[in-house]
Order: sequence, then structure tokens, then C-alpha cells
Amino acid sequence: MHQLHNSTETKISPLLGNESESVAVKQAASEAERRRSEDMAQTLKQGDMIEVLHGSYQHWALYIGKDEVIHLIPKGQTDESFHSLALLSTTAEVKRHKLRKVVRHLKFKVNNLLDDKYEARERHLIVREACAMVGRVLPYSVATYNCEHFVTDLRYGKPESRQVKTVAEIAGMAVAGFAAVGLAAALFSSLSSKEEEEEKDYGTKSGRRHQNWQ
Repeated sequence: MHQLHNSTETKISPLLGNESESVAVKQAASEAERRRSEDMAQTLKQGDMIEVLHGSYQHWALYIGKDEVIHLIPKGQTDESFHSLALLSTTAEVKRHKLRKVVRHLKFKVNNLLDDKYEARERHLIVREACAMVGRVLPYSVATYNCEHFVTDLRYGKPESRQVKTVAEIAGMAVAGFAAVGLAAALFSSLSSKEEEEEKDYGTKSGRRHQNWQ
């Protein structure tokens, strides 16, 4: 019996070691994400729009200060993950999270992309209105009111989405002509080349309007 007991201990110990290493790796990654978002927060101003890269789709959030953002999350999307089926939801909830919880390991940047088209509202008004909306469930449509519409509406009072416009331009037809699944697929695949072109143009413009991917 004594020998069997020793054999069992020998087999378990490496497993415990692997689990400890896995926990340590996760903790290190979490700490790195925290430092990255906090460093970014030093350059942010209230009312800035944050663009988060999910593959070819961009999620958008509004910075309200103290390393926090407010954003619109469609039903079916959790706080920690994102998948294309969430784009087919018809409702979404306004939520308030720490910046690091939203960006995690993903690339993100400040992108007040309509500053040269519209005058931004006063920052305290943007933040006050955004905070008042937390917890509200809103109608959601990938074509007519998505997370980008939400933040541009708060910042400029003009709900617009570059992603939807890009799809319509590329397809050469009105957004209303898309089936929901087709539009979702198009959003995932159509932005990369346009994003590269805009990166070159934005490089000559104000750093407050646009920053490089973090």
C-alpha cells in the first residue's frame, strides 16, 4: 500500500505543477493587459471614442474617465467575448466597464473619426448622457443602430457608422438591400483595405482625433 501511495503522488505532482504554471501565465497576461490599458488611459480624454479591433470588425466604446468606458453590447455577446452571431441580435444593453475589460489583449485606439465633419459636444454633456443610459436596453441593428452609431450619437449627436457605409459603398447598393446575415459577413470582411488607406491619411492629422493601434 505504501508503494502505491508514493506512485500516486509522483503522478499528481507534475499535474499540480502544470496548473500552477497555467495560473501564473494567466495572471501575468492579466497584469500586462491592466498596465497597457492604464498607460493608454493617461492619454485619453472624456468623450473620446475607442475603437477595438475584433478581426475585421470594430467594436466601439466611449471613454468617460478613470479608466472606464460605456458601450453598447448586443444580446448574445458576453463581456469577455465576441462572436459574429451577436451581430444578428435585435436588442442591446448599455454597459459600463473598465477599459481593460473591454480591450483585453486586442488592438485598440482613440478614433474620433468624425471630428473633421461635426463639432463634438461638450465633454461633460457627453459623459453625463452616457452614464444616464447605463443599464438601458435599446433596439439594435447591425445596419441602422450598432455600437458605432451609439458612440457617434453621444459624441456628435449624429448616429453614423463608417462600417455600414463602407459595406454599402463596396456593394454599390443601399444598406436596406442586405439580408442580415449577408451584412454581418460583409462587415467582417470589407474594412481592412479601407483601414490601411485611412491610417496613411490620419497620420498627418491631429493626434486627438486619431491614434495608432495599441
